[in-house]
Amino acid sequence: MLEINLLPVREVRKRAEARQVMGQLTLTLILTFCGVGVMQARMSHEMSRTQARIHQMELDIARFKPQLDQVEAFKKKKAELEKKIDVIDGLDKARRGPVRVMAELADRIPQRAWLTNVDMDNGAIKLQGESLDNELVAFFLRDLGASPYFVDVDLEGTKLNATKGGLKLVKFEVKASLAGAKPAPDPKAKAAKAAGTRARGKARPAAVGPKPAADEG
Repeated sequence: MLEINLLPVREVRKRAEARQVMGQLTLTLILTFCGVGVMQARMSHEMSRTQARIHQMELDIARFKPQLDQVEAFKKKKAELEKKIDVIDGLDKARRGPVRVMAELADRIPQRAWLTNVDMDNGAIKLQGESLDNELVAFFLRDLGASPYFVDVDLEGTKLNATKGGLKLVKFEVKASLAGAKPAPDPKAKAAKAAGTRARGKARPAAVGPKPAADEG
């Protein structure tokens, strides 16, 4: 009987299979290393681009820094000017206060008339004075009404005052309101107005009957 030894064939097959597996592993490792290398190269490229952009931005900031400093200086100067303007506005408003009112009264009053009392309260002004005649009082009212600082100028009354130095003086009283100011309402006038409103609400109209016919003949 013929006998064949198959051990060498099996060993050869095992070796071939082992070489194939090793080849696959080597190929896999090579592909892995290539992929890692490609990713690393891409990341390095992105990092280089990012660093280049950062460097360019730093250069732009350094280039525009003088302009930025000028803008900041302009903002500070603008804030200082606004503060000065506010101060000037405050001074102007103060100038238009009692001092300006007194100066305006001094400019408007006639030469042969003078004020004896000036009372200002919450936008309302009350003037008391004396003059040589009623015509001067009329001139004073006209000039006071033409002033941009006074509105609702009204003469409360005049009367002949006691004789001083041989002259008969006219005593007058004028009320007005400061322009741009709203005087507080008079409590008495407000109460009177409310009472009048209530009285009108309670009133009833009288009954109206038919008109009697005229007698004929």
